[in-house]
Amino acid sequence: MRIDRVVPNLTVDDLGQAVEEHRAVLGMQVLMDHGWIVTLGDDAGHQLSLMTRDASAQVNPDVSIFVDDVQEAFRNATDARVEIVHPLTAEPWGVTRFFYRDSAGRVINIGMHAA
Repeated sequence: MRIDRVVPNLTVDDLGQAVEEHRAVLGMQVLMDHGWIVTLGDDAGHQLSLMTRDASAQVNPDVSIFVDDVQEAFRNATDARVEIVHPLTAEPWGVTRFFYRDSAGRVINIGMHAA
């Protein structure tokens, strides 16, 4: 399994305000906007996601890690006996993902874009 990218997720109350603040300070552009999550990025591939409330999970993730084989990552998480807090799900926006909680209490979103 290969990790393709790691994106921090910040939970915010006012998505529009947060987007404008981070764009003004960091000069990033909107790469994706689903209304509840906006991903900002630059030409070098750096990314930051801002979100209000996850569209299908009960908790917001602290970080999203995109991999080339989410099934393998899920098996690894199951074998490691970490707490799965959002089941392996093919989401309607084209990502298959699951969340686990690490020993420090952080929620990690592991996902893979549909081919």
